[in-house]
Amino acid sequence: MAGASEVQWSSRMAFILAAVGSAIGLGNIWRFPYLAGENGGAAFIALYVFFVFAIGLPVLIAELTIGRRGGKSPIGSVVAVAKESNVSERWGWVGALGTFGGGLGLLSFYTVIAGWVMAYIIKAASGMFTNIDAAATSEMMNAYEASAGTMTTWHLIFTALTVFIVAKGIKGGLEKAVTYLMPVLFVIVIALVFYAMAAGDFAAAVEFLFTPDFSKIDGAVTLNALGQAFFSLSVTVGTMLAYGAYLPKDISIHRSATIIAAADTGVALIAGLAIFPFVFAYGLAPDSGPSLIFQTLPIAFGQMPGGTIIGTLFFTLLTIAAVTSSISLLEPAVSFLEERLNMNRWRASIFAGGAAFIVGMLTVFSSNDWKDVLPLAFMGIETIDGSPAHWAKIIDFTVSNIVMPVGGLLIAVYVGWFVKRDVMKDELGLPEGGIFEIWHVLIKFFCPAALIIVLLYTFM
Repeated sequence: MAGASEVQWSSRMAFILAAVGSAIGLGNIWRFPYLAGENGGAAFIALYVFFVFAIGLPVLIAELTIGRRGGKSPIGSVVAVAKESNVSERWGWVGALGTFGGGLGLLSFYTVIAGWVMAYIIKAASGMFTNIDAAATSEMMNAYEASAGTMTTWHLIFTALTVFIVAKGIKGGLEKAVTYLMPVLFVIVIALVFYAMAAGDFAAAVEFLFTPDFSKIDGAVTLNALGQAFFSLSVTVGTMLAYGAYLPKDISIHRSATIIAAADTGVALIAGLAIFPFVFAYGLAPDSGPSLIFQTLPIAFGQMPGGTIIGTLFFTLLTIAAVTSSISLLEPAVSFLEERLNMNRWRASIFAGGAAFIVGMLTVFSSNDWKDVLPLAFMGIETIDGSPAHWAKIIDFTVSNIVMPVGGLLIAVYVGWFVKRDVMKDELGLPEGGIFEIWHVLIKFFCPAALIIVLLYTFM
């Protein structure tokens, strides 16, 4: 990997678009609405927003700062800053956990879901949702899941697209992709909200999303809100460490990170306003889970005026969001292979993308040939969060609820307790006190304490 002085984002806007694109993905437009539906709506959202700014934002600032200071791959940057702070180079494992356990682990099932979304663009555009009912959407979804060949094909297509963009490099691939895709994404999601205001039950959606019933909050809701905050911000998966390495010194990290967190949260809420008006207008269940966009929304698209166009736009929006995130998940592993194994970028992209594709086949087979295979049954674990503990569920839960919170805890402890305070202050370009002191207290005390409590609940 070339150093930060050799390869950099061409502008602050390019970096912001790339980082926001990483944050705004399926996590915001697919995962956030169904988690909000399953976890009580506004109460879950209030927790989620709190975690984004109280934990996610401090960790995001820490990762960008370490990345820029080190100027290498995520692992290399963590090691470089450890050397500068005269602490053990073994902290490099924090970067390794994010790069491989978080980034590639998340990408492995992310590309499967994204492939599914791409397939539904064709279904929507061909008018297959017209006058469709619940039984028909269920049959359509089940038929897709039952075909390992179909799922593999779309999984491969989306993975290949991701590999191609990343292999083109920072300016030729990542920057170009987000420069064109992010404006299109924003236009489509805003258009869908305006349509939802006219054709859906917008008042019911607003009440569901913004009138909290805090009695619905329990340990599971809290854990899901924290996991979603990390998932949607793309922290603890190596992405922001890698993106930080390409960040010019004259760009303010804390201001950029705040914009990223605000944009990410805003798009998640806007996505809810685009989806739930149709859910309530057509009597659909907001707690439909992961099938919300594949089984319930096609019913609404099939009944509304112009549903073929709206449905096609919606799944196109999801695909664009997925691409801007998937390329960021692949980048940390590619930068590591370039740096440590001296691979050229094309070979590194194909190697890392191929590894994610192979692991992703576990998720593919969990929907069909191996749907009755429960790998943890010998330990007495047959369900996770009420769902069968097949490979897809294990990978999702492990990455989102264990690897990412553990990664966040380790980053917070590393930066708050081991990296020299002056190193972080110098790189952030902030004076003593004020914003720096607030951030340092959060990353040193609050973030570790909160994450330890959440992790203890996970394992109890």
